[in-house]
Amino acid sequence: MNNNKTNQQSSQKSEEEKSQQSSAGELNKIKKVIAVMSGKGGVGKSTVTGLLAVALKKQGYNVGIMDADITGPSIPRMFGISKKPESMEFGIKPPESSTGIRIMSLNLLLENEDDPVIWRGPLIANTIKQFWNDVIWGDLDCLLVDLPPGTSDAPLTVMQSLPLNGLIIVSSPQELVGMVVKKAVKMANMMKIPVIGLVENYSYALCPKCGEKIAVFGKSRGEIGAKEAEVPYLGSLPIDDKLAEACDQGQIEKFESSETNNMTNWIKLD
Repeated sequence: MNNNKTNQQSSQKSEEEKSQQSSAGELNKIKKVIAVMSGKGGVGKSTVTGLLAVALKKQGYNVGIMDADITGPSIPRMFGISKKPESMEFGIKPPESSTGIRIMSLNLLLENEDDPVIWRGPLIANTIKQFWNDVIWGDLDCLLVDLPPGTSDAPLTVMQSLPLNGLIIVSSPQELVGMVVKKAVKMANMMKIPVIGLVENYSYALCPKCGEKIAVFGKSRGEIGAKEAEVPYLGSLPIDDKLAEACDQGQIEKFESSETNNMTNWIKLD
């Protein structure tokens, strides 16, 4: 008899959990879900994600960022967000940036932002799924998903669990000489996720005196790398100390440049 009662309670709890997830999902109307990926770390993937969100918001689109880089989240710091997500009846309400970009990140759930997240793959995967199922994103023209670098469990979870409309791959000049970009493209192809294109970050620096482009990390190979991987080349972004300063101060939304303003041409939302 006790076993029956326990089973009934477990069944009831399971139904309640499903109801809560479906209720949160019913509140979400997301037109496009775009993931931003890199073959390895250190290429500025999260910065590119943040800049793209800001550029889209300036064009009048409703935008959200899911920080799926669970063990290395940096999105909240770039946007100067420390407010905790709010627990609602039907799910979790993510905080918004100063311009209204909705952001969900594990860093917003930690007691201290510098606390390490020492988790195994299954726990990371479940957290990413919860960010999709339990967060009240509301009406969005685009949800950007900042993936962790590489082709491991977390990117696989996103590709399997989220209805991705496309994938942007971020690279840098020195990375393009290797196989890393091709690996990322092959993973996307295996998962049947359309690759929107390749972005070369840290492509050059501008001389402050004459404005000449300086190839700090070697000659740009963005177009060649995209051609070899058989994906569109979206363009290049320079090294910019003002951008680095803006990110460190949580003011990425105040940064402007001609290159970042053109980022809205990468994806079509209308």
